[in-house]
Amino acid sequence: MAESLQQLVNEDTKIKVSSTLDKSVGKKCLIDGSPETCWTSQQGTPQHVQLTFAAAVIPKHIELTFQGGFVGTRTLVEVLLSGEQKWRTLSRIYPEDVNRKQVFDLTVTEADLVDAQVESVKLVFEESSDFFGRITVYNLQILGSVPA
Repeated sequence: MAESLQQLVNEDTKIKVSSTLDKSVGKKCLIDGSPETCWTSQQGTPQHVQLTFAAAVIPKHIELTFQGGFVGTRTLVEVLLSGEQKWRTLSRIYPEDVNRKQVFDLTVTEADLVDAQVESVKLVFEESSDFFGRITVYNLQILGSVPA
């Protein structure tokens, strides 16, 4: 039976970013659902986006829509487990330098992270397709489940 996944990012999700180019391209634009708004970082790598959920979640997939030319081409997915203080590497993803939605399965790096209950997810953009290291994201969604 196929696993039923739901969108985990909602209006109760807290967002932190490493930097913002200016107020018109702020962090709320990551999840507003509009194809006309985006978050753009300042120059320099690494850049990151951190999502903190209202309740524990089990992330399975990430959906990202970048602006071509400003793509985080090597991205580390870190998690903060419920009750822990230290970030752990959940997965690595390698987005293409394109303008379309990309979906990534979160292939777990450590066995004890399979179905782990997560309170925060951090995407660390280690490399950018932009010469200056800027990242532009039009949409970010994490799909998974909420433990019963």
